[in-house]
Amino acid sequence: MRFLRTAAAAAVFAALLVPVTAHAAPAAPALAAPGDSVTLPVREALAQLAVRTEDRTGYERTKFKHWVDADRDGCNTRSEVLKAEAVVAPEQGAGCKLTGGEWYSPYDDRYIAGPSGLDIDHLVPLAEAWDSGASDWTAKEREAYANDLGDDRALIAVSAASNRSKADQDPSTWLPPAAGYRCQYVTDWVADKTRWGLSIDTGEQAALTDVLTACPNVPVTVTAAR
Repeated sequence: MRFLRTAAAAAVFAALLVPVTAHAAPAAPALAAPGDSVTLPVREALAQLAVRTEDRTGYERTKFKHWVDADRDGCNTRSEVLKAEAVVAPEQGAGCKLTGGEWYSPYDDRYIAGPSGLDIDHLVPLAEAWDSGASDWTAKEREAYANDLGDDRALIAVSAASNRSKADQDPSTWLPPAAGYRCQYVTDWVADKTRWGLSIDTGEQAALTDVLTACPNVPVTVTAAR
């Protein structure tokens, strides 16, 4: 099941193996291309993320088109995640309407009956992605990010209450209430940022470093999305 992600599920692009200095914009990849993969210890992966000041100028949620039905099977991205992460499978009706079923919300360590109490969280929120580099992307790249089914860490079904508590915050101001999930959360955060070539700011860097210091330095793997 998707919610049973292991901490070994993150990594960095080959192009990001070149060290960057604080506040520098991400270097143009010399080797990385969509589909390239690499595995590194998570703390090393974090160290390879570019660090720069964030800028939310011009952000609008509508600039990230979602939820789409990319494979045209009648189920949009939200439904695809719900089906993949169900602990007890829901019934699927006409128009991919889901009823019944049960899900586990790792953010707050609770089970949720029925899909109505769930949100699909962008692990790295759309606004945070914009701040970290997505403002320079094309509309199609932002759509791909907002509907990323290519990496199980990108989108996660969680309780609506926990998702709305998180909103668009990064780990410097919000971590899952379930303390036992925090190592997994920050590991996945590093993976998602590196998958999409996004930067971090200094507060975010400090928070990630602080949490990961108390976590196993697991090897993590990511495939470049762009």
